[in-house]
Amino acid sequence: MSVIEPGFNGFTNLTFRFFRLLEKNNNLEWFNKNRELYQNNIVQPAKAFVTAIGPFFNQLNPAIRTEPKFNATLMRLNKDMRFAKGAPYKNYFLIHFGRFKMDSEFYVYIDKTGLSYGLFLNNSRDENLYFDKNVPKFKNDLKLVFTKYGIDGKYNLLTFEKEPTILKKNFKYEHDSDLLNKTKFILLEKFIPDGKAILFKPAFLTEMIKAFSKLYPLYCFAITPDPLRLLEEFEENLGIAT
Repeated sequence: MSVIEPGFNGFTNLTFRFFRLLEKNNNLEWFNKNRELYQNNIVQPAKAFVTAIGPFFNQLNPAIRTEPKFNATLMRLNKDMRFAKGAPYKNYFLIHFGRFKMDSEFYVYIDKTGLSYGLFLNNSRDENLYFDKNVPKFKNDLKLVFTKYGIDGKYNLLTFEKEPTILKKNFKYEHDSDLLNKTKFILLEKFIPDGKAILFKPAFLTEMIKAFSKLYPLYCFAITPDPLRLLEEFEENLGIAT
């Protein structure tokens, strides 16, 4: 698979600084005064990233949403105060790529400390979700996916309830697979701290394409009762970005 030409220039130093400032000034007045800072350093580069990576996801699976819009691939910063108390804004920004709300999905998560990326797996029981059914059914195939695509031991395993919590650093399927059965909302995640040069360069897009193409074979087990057919199509038509 060829890497698409990026139309994305990276994030900025102010992307992460904004959340450090917001933590100290989480109120409507401060946010309104600094709305331009938010738009220029978070919303604008996030939309550019979604636009640039969209053709990759369209090739990968056309059902994955790629519109650079809020409530599609971008999560709004403001909380719904009908159901939340306290500070009116979230202290993070989420870019995500799935088929529908609460689907398993690829994500980029930004806060004051840096940027995390990975794969969210919804292990709930639902007629449109398949990971909980496929984990016991395809144990050997899942083991092969982790090793063949180079993700074994490369990602931390987290559970997500109210806050992400690390269950296992450098998750290895053969030794740690039992944790998958005990976790409703699974995150396989890597972290890039603020200050790393890759965050501020167009090359970040290429790194995400490589990472998501390696995670896609695992994603296949979350979205269909026949993951091996989907995996075969991926290997025949696309494969890993280089």
